[in-house]
Order: sequence, then structure tokens, then C-alpha cells
Amino acid sequence: MRTLSSMQDLYVQNFSFINFKLSGFHNLGEWRPFLFIPYLFMFLLSTTSNSILIYLIISQKALHSPMCVLIGLMAVVDLSLPIFFVPNMLLSFLFNWNEISLVGCLVQMFCLLCVGTFQSTLLVWMALDRFFAICRPLYYHKYMQMPNFLKYIIVPLIRNIILIVTIVSSAGKLFFCAANEIDHCFCEHMAVVQLACGDISINNLIGLVATFLIPTADFVFITLSYLVILGSVLKSGKSHLKAINTCITHIIVMTFTLTFALIAFLSYRIRNNFSSNIRVFLSTMYLLFPSCFNPIIYGVRTKEIREQFLKFMNRVLPHCINNAS
Repeated sequence: MRTLSSMQDLYVQNFSFINFKLSGFHNLGEWRPFLFIPYLFMFLLSTTSNSILIYLIISQKALHSPMCVLIGLMAVVDLSLPIFFVPNMLLSFLFNWNEISLVGCLVQMFCLLCVGTFQSTLLVWMALDRFFAICRPLYYHKYMQMPNFLKYIIVPLIRNIILIVTIVSSAGKLFFCAANEIDHCFCEHMAVVQLACGDISINNLIGLVATFLIPTADFVFITLSYLVILGSVLKSGKSHLKAINTCITHIIVMTFTLTFALIAFLSYRIRNNFSSNIRVFLSTMYLLFPSCFNPIIYGVRTKEIREQFLKFMNRVLPHCINNAS
């Protein structure tokens, strides 16, 4: 009996699932397929609005300023981020296709973390652009030249890559011998790590460090830069309404993004009364909500983009009406 028991223990210690099932919103039962409608609508909204914004910035020379280029990069991020998880989620809602391999899960985790952290880093670059435009206007074009600007962006990029590789590689080394059902709609780091059999304290610590060194550090940097900008404007007595308006836009985007991210992050690490459905919903909104509404917010609040969009619609709509008639 001891020999058999020890063999069973050895088997459990060396066994690890290589396939998982994504079962987010499973508590909804027969109502789960109806989630296809709102998530499809948000996915189409994200795809359409970001594609139009990217097209405008590429095609209109008036939008080839450094800030508009950064907004275009944000639109590329917002366009690609939902592609990594929404199509699979929609298929799961309709046809219950919810299986994913461990390798596929780690790849999805890596892609979502890369694009998500790049979104945060882009907000830092936009804050730098506003700082140079308002506080160093005479040297703005010098600072924003690509060789000089690379000095400011290379450090955050290296930081992101090192932390993401550490997170994903440490998750890939775990043994998943207890269960293979992920209570989520995509491979979120903590949702996957919690299925591991052994000690996950290191993985939890790495996740905490990454949270403080990427979104939290970026938030602090952006806040400090905007305080310096506000102080410079008040001290100089100049209006700088256009630049301040852009800063307000960034604050709106950053507030929505970080609020969803913080709630989703804390829901895994503190005792709370959140149901699994609410936790999954907040996690999907953290990724999908900014992708849907960033282009709308930037399009409405950025004068140059708004004017070019109205010109674009004035050209397209009559053409569509004539073809329809």
C-alpha cells in the first residue's frame, strides 16, 4: 500500500494538464450565449472606430504631427488588443468552443500583456509630448525628433519586456495537476496561476511587482508631469488651452483604464464579495472598454482629428447615397 501510495504521489507531482477549458460566465447557464450580442457590438465598435482613426491619421497630412502619430499608435493598440481574445470568446458563447492548450494560453497571455503595457507606455509618451509642447516650446521639435525621443521610450520598453517575459515564463513552469478549468474568458495571469498545485507566492509577487513598476509607475509619472504642466501654465499666465485640453483627454482615458485594471487586479488578491461573473466582466472591460471609446474620446476632443473626420464624412456620405440610389 505504501508503495502504491508513493507511486500515486509521484504521479501527481509530475502530472500537469496541457489543455484547459475557458469557462467564464458559466454560472449564467442558458443565458450565457446571449452575451454574444453586447460583446460582438463592442468588438465591431472597436474595430470600426479605430480603423477609421488610423486611416485618417495615415491619409491626412494635417494629422502628421507627433501627438496625432501617438494617437494613431494608440489606435493600433486598441485595434489589436481585442483581436487576441474577443473572437475566441464569441465562439465560446455561441458554440461552447472553449478549449485552449497550455502553449496557446501562454502565448495569449504574453500578447495581452505586451499590448496592454504598451498602451500604458503610450500614455507616458503622450505626457512627454505635452510637457515638451508647453514647458519647452522652443525646443519641442528637437525633443520630438525620433533619435532624441528614442532616449525616452527605450527604458519603458525594456522594462515592459523583462517583466512580461518573467511573468509568462514563471507561469509556464507551474504544474497544473488539480484542475484544468479556467474561470475566465481568456488566459489572464492570476486566473491561470490559481490552478497550479504548488506554491504560487513567487508568481503572485512577480505580478505585484509588475503592477507597481508598469501601470502604477506610469500613472505617477503622468500625474507629476501634468502637475508640472499646470504649474508652468499658471506661472506664465499663457492660455495653452489646446494643450491643456489634450491633457484632460489623457486624464479621462487614463482614469477609465486604470480604474477597471485596479478593480480587476485587486479582485484576485483581497477578500471580497465579487462573484466570478463580476470579476470576469471587469477583466474583459479593462481590455475592451478603452479600445471602444479611446478613438471616440480622441476624435471628439482633438480639434484636428474632429475636423478631418467631418471632412471625411462629407466626402463619403454623398458618395454612398448616390450609389444607393
